[in-house]
This record gives sequence, structure tokens and C-alpha cells, in this order.
Amino acid sequence: MVDPLFALAIFAGSVAVLMVMFWPRRGIYARLSQSFRLTKQVQLEDALKHFYMWEQAGRTPTLESLAGRLTISTNDAAKLVTRLTESDFVHPGREGLTLTTLGRESALRLVRTHRLWERYLADRTGVPAAEWHDEAEIMEHSLSAEQTDALSARLGHPRWDPHGDPIPTASGELPEVEQLSLGLAPLGMALEVVHLEDEPREIFNGLLNHGLVLGGRVEAIERNNRQVRVLVDGSERRINMVEAQNVTVRVLPESQHTGSRPITLADLDLGETARVIDISPACRGSERRRLLDLGVVRGTEIRVDMESAAGDPVAYLIRGALIALRRSQAAWIRIERAESLVEVAD
Repeated sequence: MVDPLFALAIFAGSVAVLMVMFWPRRGIYARLSQSFRLTKQVQLEDALKHFYMWEQAGRTPTLESLAGRLTISTNDAAKLVTRLTESDFVHPGREGLTLTTLGRESALRLVRTHRLWERYLADRTGVPAAEWHDEAEIMEHSLSAEQTDALSARLGHPRWDPHGDPIPTASGELPEVEQLSLGLAPLGMALEVVHLEDEPREIFNGLLNHGLVLGGRVEAIERNNRQVRVLVDGSERRINMVEAQNVTVRVLPESQHTGSRPITLADLDLGETARVIDISPACRGSERRRLLDLGVVRGTEIRVDMESAAGDPVAYLIRGALIALRRSQAAWIRIERAESLVEVAD
């Protein structure tokens, strides 16, 4: 005969397991179902963005391009397109798949959220540049239109993301963009980087390793079918043509052509004094705000006061305060050496 207490314990345990599995909204089944729905919704939104990006590039999206972008089979891609068509987001025509007005508005909202979040990461956090895109890929599916508008207002309604891509307004308007790639830029001219393509990530990381940053100055000095030889802040770099096509530049007036590498605070010797010209565009977010809060602005005089035993960090006298900076931080501060001050007796 079965022990009644044992049978009751088994029954209670079974009930508990069922409750954990099927409890409304909080049970495992409910959570898995929600996760499945979210995954499907993310796929639909990623598909809309893929169509939009291809249209902007003058290309016609296909089932194959969608399948490749989302890493799914063409059959699954066809199912996504069917759902988008039924919801009036996509129109299949003779020349391929095109976004409807509703589909384009939805895609622009995703692009707006993505680029605003990248701007937020660049300006307000210390997240490395190589991670901005992946973080924004998540947040673009999480923020509502109201939250995105609030974020834009908090950032001062920026027009460009930190890669130089235009940020759509709430009404979907976009500013005009430069179209000159580094691979086609004229030789011997001062250039400013106005856009760095952040996909694929491997190429973007390579551009960062070359020292290229938005707002940075470069000069193309030689070109062949395989690579471009450029000066980046006065240092020579060899950039292959695939990478160069992912860099957009504009030609600067001749008066802004510096040629040589700019002098930075890290170049000064102990006891030398300099005046700040500006802070490199490579310095962003919390690091840039700290320097500005310390009074590192154009015209500020800074003296190298003392060095640590290892030579790094270095103590600088800034507006009467002794501030320790690593040499990598000092290299962001562009300066001009101050003339020696000579005391003249009355």
C-alpha cells in the first residue's frame, strides 16, 4: 500500500512543477512564448531595415539578400516577406521587393533609434567605439517612439551619429550626406573624415586601428588598384581599397591643410608650457567631458610639472590645479608650444 504522505508529496511536487511551467505571464512556457514572439518581431523589423538600407544604396533587396542578412533559409525569408506583405509593409513587384510608405516609416524609426543610441553611447558613456553598433542593434527594438523622441531631446536633437550617418528626424527627414570615398579622393589635399561605415565590424575595427575617426584629418598621398597611402595626423598608413571605400571624406580649404603631425601634450618635456588648440575627435564621452571639466579648452595654458617614476602618468598644472593624466590621454590634447615668458624688471 502506498504511503498517503508520500503520495501527497508527489502530488504537491507535480502541482508545483506545473505551476512553474504554465503560470500565466511568469511561467517558463509563457516566457518562452514571449521570447519566441520577440524573436519573430525582431526578425520582421530587421527585414524592414535591410530593405531600407539596400534602397538607400540604390540596390534592390531580394529573398537571397534578406536570408543572408538574417542568417536564415530562403524559405524562412519568404515567410517573413509574406507577413510583411500582408501587413502592407512591403510590396512585391516585377523588379523586386520595395517598401511601402508604412514600411519605410517603420524602417526609418528603427534607423533613428539605432543612430541616436550610438550617439548616446559615444557622447555620454565610455563604451568602446567597436561596441556601439551591436549595443544599438539591441536597443533599436526596445525603445518606443516616445522614448526615442525623449532621447533625441536629451542629446540636443543631433543630426549625425558618431559614424557620420544622418539621423532621421521624428518626421523622417534626412540631411544631405557627402559622397566622396577615400578611395577616390584627390591626392595631396587636406581631407576631413565625415563618415566611417560600421558594417562589417571587422572592417570598422580595421579603420579604427588605422587611427581614423570621425572629424579626423587625413591626406591621400598615393593610390593604386590595391591600396591608398594616406597621412593620418601626420603618420603614414596603408589602407586597402575595401577599407577605403568605407570611409567618406570632404575636401578642406587649403588654409586648413596642416601636413605634419599635430603637436600634443604628450610631446612636451618636463617644465615646458603650452597652449591648448583643441581636443582630438578620438576623445569621446566621459573622457572628453572630464578634460573639459578640468578646463582643457582652447587657449588654456598647461605646464608639465612632474613625472612619475615610470614616466606615466604625468602631472600637469592646469588652471592652478595639479592634474595627473596618462600619456594616452595627453596625446588627445593638441597644443602649440607657448613662448618663454621673460620677467622684465621695472
